[in-house]
Amino acid sequence: MVGVVAMAEELVHKVMGQWDSSHDPFHAFRVRDLALSLAKEEALPPNSLQIVELACLLHDIGKCKQGTESVADFLREQGVEAKSAEVILSIISSMGFKEELGGSLNHDQCSLEFAIVQDADRLDAIGAIGIARAFTYGGNRNHMIHDPDQAPRTNLTKMEYMHSDAKLTTLNHFHEKLLKLKGLMKTKAGKQRAEGRHKFMETYLQQFQGEWEGRL
Repeated sequence: MVGVVAMAEELVHKVMGQWDSSHDPFHAFRVRDLALSLAKEEALPPNSLQIVELACLLHDIGKCKQGTESVADFLREQGVEAKSAEVILSIISSMGFKEELGGSLNHDQCSLEFAIVQDADRLDAIGAIGIARAFTYGGNRNHMIHDPDQAPRTNLTKMEYMHSDAKLTTLNHFHEKLLKLKGLMKTKAGKQRAEGRHKFMETYLQQFQGEWEGRL
């Protein structure tokens, strides 16, 4: 599978190299490295590592319907076993935050491969790198940094999260999603790593608020 991984890395560079740096190739590679590290701590069987690695590398490319078809074609062209390809595509289609909001994720049926890939992606969304990615993403979409008159949305449904007429701000994104990720980690290793990253975000937000209000 080394050849397949190398080809997946090439595809990541080709596709995600055109995107902003919140979802660029380095994001996919960090998620892959995190996942392989979590897999070691969780004692994932070696024959599952190729599924985890490919799912991590291809997870953002395969998010939309067209992307899913593109990833499916890639896996087929690279000779990935049909059963493994099915698992990879299932992980990619179900791992998003919005799927959890929509209640379509059955926690009892989550495989260890799925849990590791999802935790790795969520770890890259929090902590120091998560903060940098959040403001990069917001800036690229012309979102305001902060508006004190715009309260964070609460109890969001999947549709509300995906489509909203509300004015979106990057700071609200922390409260609407990022600060919730620690509690949604699936693996023991993921939960442990999320603690430090979560605390770093809390400290940052306290500092931000103090500076915004002129107290610091």
